[in-house]
Amino acid sequence: MKKIILSFAALAISFGAMSQVRVGVKGGWNLSSISVDNDGSVDKDRSLSGYHIGAIVDFPLIKNVLSFQPGVFYTTKGAKLTSGDKDNDATVPYVKYTTRPQYIEVPVNFIGKIPVGENARLFAGVGPYFAFGVAGKNKVSSTLAGVTTSSESDIKWDDDTPFNDGDPDRGLNKYKRFDWGGNLQVGAEFNHFLVSAQYGLGLGKINSGGDDSRNEKNKNRVFAVSVGYLF
Repeated sequence: MKKIILSFAALAISFGAMSQVRVGVKGGWNLSSISVDNDGSVDKDRSLSGYHIGAIVDFPLIKNVLSFQPGVFYTTKGAKLTSGDKDNDATVPYVKYTTRPQYIEVPVNFIGKIPVGENARLFAGVGPYFAFGVAGKNKVSSTLAGVTTSSESDIKWDDDTPFNDGDPDRGLNKYKRFDWGGNLQVGAEFNHFLVSAQYGLGLGKINSGGDDSRNEKNKNRVFAVSVGYLF
């Protein structure tokens, strides 16, 4: 009988927690880069501003203490590369190359919360993300002797899958369609509003083609600042 009572109590707590499920919207600013070394380091001068926007669902596992928080976002990533001097002479061009892939990203985070007031909580979270490339542009501009020329092209994606590295569509001039990695975030929640800062560490290489030293070092890195509202 005691086990039955405890089981019903556990179910009651679970249903009570589920009744507190909240859906929210969230968006903000990205500062993205692409790793330049196999150890994952980046060049800060290559960082690129962008944005993210999407929705989250907050499932309380322990009310006001621990939540499971998946989401779906449209997000930009990428980097820029420059060479030469803006104040160049007539013989050395200044070249700027920008790549801005855009993804549908699904983060799956576990969020720990610390109450700091009646309707305020600090939080920290960690979890993996999975992303699917959907669009993007590569841009190149060159300035020589005060004359600037530019060109733009759509990013080419191969049709790889996370379970197949032998697709015939791969190529060093393409990006892999699938990206994955991990997120670490901290923030604060006030009533229905939240603010957060997050770092996304890509673990899958960006470039399509063979797994060799020519391109395995290029992986996404994204620092993001967000604001959101939980209904």
